[in-house]
Amino acid sequence: MSQLQTFLIPSVIVGYLAYKVIKFKKIRKMIPKYLEAGAVVVDVRSPAEFNAAANPGSLNIPLNQIQARSVELDQAKTILVCCASGTRSGMAAGILKQLGFKSVVNVGPWTNTLV
Repeated sequence: MSQLQTFLIPSVIVGYLAYKVIKFKKIRKMIPKYLEAGAVVVDVRSPAEFNAAANPGSLNIPLNQIQARSVELDQAKTILVCCASGTRSGMAAGILKQLGFKSVVNVGPWTNTLV
């Protein structure tokens, strides 16, 4: 690995992580407004993760079930998708958008939904 690669790879990773933190901080400020308007919180972590700790008002639909169970969700409502870090919820948000959901927000870590 060249010296340039040794420098660039960690820099890109740190930059991406910083971007995610800033993005999720902005989204977190909007969550109360979404919830007041009737948004649904969908936690896409595994049942074991969800049972260990979760937002009491959230619905657990693991990522590997999101497409099949999307019929349980109202497409007219905003769907706030969360997980442990924002990665799985980002994938779930993409799937829901492909299925025709118009208002889907990846809120990142489930703890962001505790308002």
